[in-house]
Amino acid sequence: MPVNLRSGRKVSAFNMKRLLIAFFCSGCAISAPAEEVLISTNLGEIMIELDEEKAPVTVAHFLGLVDSGAYKDTIFHRVIPGFMVQGGGYYLDMAEAEESEMIINEADNGLSNVRGTIAMARMNEIDSASRQFFINVVANKRLNHGRKSCTRKDEATVAAARARGSYKPTTCKSFGYAVFGKVTSGMDVMDMIEITETSTVGEYDDVPVTPIVILSIDRMVTEKAVPDSVLFD
Repeated sequence: MPVNLRSGRKVSAFNMKRLLIAFFCSGCAISAPAEEVLISTNLGEIMIELDEEKAPVTVAHFLGLVDSGAYKDTIFHRVIPGFMVQGGGYYLDMAEAEESEMIINEADNGLSNVRGTIAMARMNEIDSASRQFFINVVANKRLNHGRKSCTRKDEATVAAARARGSYKPTTCKSFGYAVFGKVTSGMDVMDMIEITETSTVGEYDDVPVTPIVILSIDRMVTEKAVPDSVLFD
């Protein structure tokens, strides 16, 4: 078996082939799997590429729900033209889907809420995202994390004041909403969803009159280029 002259380690035939490729094609890149999911709806399919590097906690959490079938037969229950489309938390009869654990908010990961990105919905608390997600149909800068965003310390201070029965006004801005992927195909489907007619159903506003059902969300495996330096160390 050949020996790697750089490290002194033996090199398998497979790794020797990789080294030869690197030698003769120093500018080339070899592909590695990139995580994507396919959202199948009654209006069409939406492919999402997940960003595990920038949002590892969110992606792992989301994929856990995907693998468990948690999104099957849920709906896009909130559609606001010129803003976003939200789903994953309710069924056709507006019964709430079973909640999952809340996760840390990764909105400070550098990803922005631009058109076609997917992000986690949450309550007012910074780390309250559970299972609902939304897809931005326009750029929503006000949903991004920024220099003036509230910190968890700010949130704790306000909560402590309220617990004492006093009111402490919030002077900082929203912590932001964690983007964890983007639409790579199917924005035409999102555009159709965006213009659907909506109404108020009980306590819920912006509910599509004609239900938009998430039939399933499934993992897909695609190829993503990886720099040679990563593979040929």
